[in-house]
Amino acid sequence: MDQDKLSQWFYEYSNDIYQFLIYYIGSHDVEDLVQEVFIRAIKGYKSFEEKSSPKTWLFSIARYVGIDEIRKNQRKRMKDYLLLKSDEWIDEKNPEASLHLNETNKELYSAIRQLKKTYRDVIILRGIKELSISETAEVLNWSEGKVRLTFHRAIKALQKEKERFM
Repeated sequence: MDQDKLSQWFYEYSNDIYQFLIYYIGSHDVEDLVQEVFIRAIKGYKSFEEKSSPKTWLFSIARYVGIDEIRKNQRKRMKDYLLLKSDEWIDEKNPEASLHLNETNKELYSAIRQLKKTYRDVIILRGIKELSISETAEVLNWSEGKVRLTFHRAIKALQKEKERFM
């Protein structure tokens, strides 16, 4: 690995990658992601073909880092939504908040049970257990496209069920 070359690339392209990730993710908090791009570049340097431009190669890596970050954030939001997390509810010193959490969880579990089996399966695997699309497809013996579509429809159905309970 050529450390000088990677250092030069960091100097030349880190600001461009930083700006790209801001637009791609929609957040200004991307410094760690820029570092992740260059860590992946170091790890994958042997696969870099001198025929391609280092800038396009680094942007390709940045795109995948951005996709990973978006997926991570979506899983977190989905899990928070499904579990209805709240700092107030998690406070064990507050028995009223704990009771509210238990009631909310009962409503959520009841809403999930009301869904048809395919929706229930995909909600639990993707939303609660945080399996990837490919892992969920393998478990359910579905195509990845079917997992995506069913998960999208299941979320909408779950939202309607929750509205009935509230």
